Amino acid sequence: MNEDTPDSRPAPRPFVREVEEVADPAAAPPVLDEVDPESPEGRAMRAAAVVAAARPSPLMRGALWAFGALFSFVLSVSAWHFVAGLLAENRLLGTVALVLVVVAVAFALLLALREAAGFARLSRLDHLRSRAEAAHRTADLKAAREVAAGLTRLYAGRADTAWGLKRFDEARAEVMDADAVLLLAEAEILLPLDARARAEVEAAARRVATVTAIVPLALADVAAALYSNMWMIRRIAEIYGGRSGTLGSLSLLRKVFSSLLATGAVALADDLVGSVAGGGVLSKLSRRFGEGVVNGALTARVGVAAMDLCRPLPFRAASRPSVSGLVSRALAGLVPRGG
Repeated sequence: MNEDTPDSRPAPRPFVREVEEVADPAAAPPVLDEVDPESPEGRAMRAAAVVAAARPSPLMRGALWAFGALFSFVLSVSAWHFVAGLLAENRLLGTVALVLVVVAVAFALLLALREAAGFARLSRLDHLRSRAEAAHRTADLKAAREVAAGLTRLYAGRADTAWGLKRFDEARAEVMDADAVLLLAEAEILLPLDARARAEVEAAARRVATVTAIVPLALADVAAALYSNMWMIRRIAEIYGGRSGTLGSLSLLRKVFSSLLATGAVALADDLVGSVAGGGVLSKLSRRFGEGVVNGALTARVGVAAMDLCRPLPFRAASRPSVSGLVSRALAGLVPRGG
């Protein structure tokens, strides 16, 4: 009897299937995370950033200049004929009209001079910061002392910097290193101003968050965000010695938002949400309140960027303010902490 024993059976062979095309893992569709369409995105601050950073086209700027020049010319000629006609008909009324026109022109010139002075102050801060960075790169002691001298002239006569200026004057003669001179000037003069600037940022973030949460109108929160951010940036510039007029504040606002948009910092990031509330707390809040919290956090980010632009010295002796820290202090008590 011829039977196959277990030892005499052939060993099983693996099943092989030939595939003509090899799958590319890179071509696989990405796995999308589940995103709540109702999650807060800070739309008011996004819209405010787009509006503030928008620049008219060259054609639009040329048209605005032409219409402005035409309007000024027509207004001047009309005022001239008005005053000349009144003087011919009634000398007393003509004299009153002439005096009013002269006063109006004088106030217009004063406003123009104030705007020019504001731009000059902002330019002075930029010049000091660029010179400080150059002195730091080259380790030039003479240049560093010149920057420090310019800083003392900038803040001379201010009560909030008097004590720091006195301490800096007592110690700077003993410092023989460029970086040490700049660090000493920053630590003694600018640290009190940094505290005031941080307080302004926190107040603006709290204000934007509150207005967004309680105002149901679609464009009102955008207008409130624009106004609050412009006022915050103007106050930060005043604190650091760059008090500006209306046009200077608008220019500074555009510069801040343009830099943030260029770097993508206005986009809502996970670290920003985590700095506002942990453990998915935002998803448990109401839609309006969540939008307010995110808009306040983005306002804090704008404030930090404004401090970078307005500060006459870069952050070295003192650490750059943390957005998460500013948000935590500004919105303390408004956001419940969840685990």
